[in-house]
Amino acid sequence: MNVLEGLQQIRQRLVANGAEEATLECVDQIMRRAALPAAAPASASSLTQLVRMLMRTPAASSNVRVYNDLVRLEEELDVASAAFRERQALEDAKPLPKTKKYYKQLKEQQVKERERKS
Repeated sequence: MNVLEGLQQIRQRLVANGAEEATLECVDQIMRRAALPAAAPASASSLTQLVRMLMRTPAASSNVRVYNDLVRLEEELDVASAAFRERQALEDAKPLPKTKKYYKQLKEQQVKERERKS
């Protein structure tokens, strides 16, 4: 994931959560840095990773409200991630219907076994 796109998503989520102005300013400041050409190849594995990086910034360390906004967002992302993994596990656990080819091969195998026994 591109860092700048991830930060934009984080900012949108913070706005939706009613985050403090200082929190939005912190994210905006990091977004300005990420928009520089030298930072273009930067990437992150997930939004959670970006939020944790933001939590380690001086702005978050010095302002409890900024830190709390970021912690709230991290928790939301963790809950959403867990719910997605759970849905994915349920989807993977569903039995798949057998194909016509499967039954044809099974029948051929049974016929071969009968012929061997005879």
